[in-house]
Amino acid sequence: MSDLTLAIIDPFHPRIAETIAQALPATWNLRVAADRGIEAHKEAFAPAEVAFVMATPVPADLLAAAPRLGFIQKLGAGVDRIDLETCAARGIGVARLNAGNAVPVAEHTLMLMLAACRRLPVLDRDTRAGRWDKEACRGVNRHMKGKTIGIVGFGAIGRALATLLQGFGVEILYYDPVRAPGEVEAALRVRYAELNDLIPQADILSLHLPLLPETRGLIDAGRIAAMKPGAILVNCARGGLVDEAALAAALERGHLFGAALDAFSQEPPAGNPLLGLEQTIVTPHCAGATIDNFASLVQRAIANTRCWLAGEALPPSDVVVPPRRRPVAA
Repeated sequence: MSDLTLAIIDPFHPRIAETIAQALPATWNLRVAADRGIEAHKEAFAPAEVAFVMATPVPADLLAAAPRLGFIQKLGAGVDRIDLETCAARGIGVARLNAGNAVPVAEHTLMLMLAACRRLPVLDRDTRAGRWDKEACRGVNRHMKGKTIGIVGFGAIGRALATLLQGFGVEILYYDPVRAPGEVEAALRVRYAELNDLIPQADILSLHLPLLPETRGLIDAGRIAAMKPGAILVNCARGGLVDEAALAAALERGHLFGAALDAFSQEPPAGNPLLGLEQTIVTPHCAGATIDNFASLVQRAIANTRCWLAGEALPPSDVVVPPRRRPVAA
């Protein structure tokens, strides 16, 4: 007899789906949505007590279809696509995996920084087309040594990025609403700056903040205009942090050298003007998506679920909406 019904609605790669299925306790009943439609999501949620979610939204109407749901585990850190107000009103606990994707996101961010400095997509395209012009590269491309990197958001990902940047000969400034301890600043060789002081100094501005009411539109038209001429914006956080129309305009008029984006205000970003610009490098919100990292995420998700089942405290940094004790017998 099953002692737990778990729902999954994200369209995971088969290897990832297999990783989840193999890690689950044998007595847990796994319900997987048949397709990406809302009705399939509701069918998977209907009998579920627990849901593991990655990127698929969990709105109020989906929660309404799940009368037994008591706990949602996000397989990552950002929870802006889950209706937290409804969860709180219903007593549905919500947990994230704090810092679970820090290393792959930091690596992806560094890759995008380097690719933007070297205009990698343009080089790849032109080389494949038979255009072999080293001097065209020499007149435009850049290296990172000697540049100032501005990190906005200095949690686990921001600090992991600062660690990776240590060998590049760059100056690192950071802004975070909560300043890091002095020993962390010294160890990572970073300097704190207020946001409006940091932005005009940064040759590369990298965003690592959650999307909250107070951070939505943080990098607005005014702050984009205040960026150093020829700077690069990198966003491996959330698209809603940036005024995308203002960013596209700044790229088109040559104020910024480039932008490298893993997140957009609407995903997929069909029709987004940023997709048509040569100065942009884009990826499909995949910075944290590595198979190497996923097994540990699943194990943490299972551990949090076991805590909920047992009525035990979850790691405080993972708790988003405090869960109630499981309302049915184990």
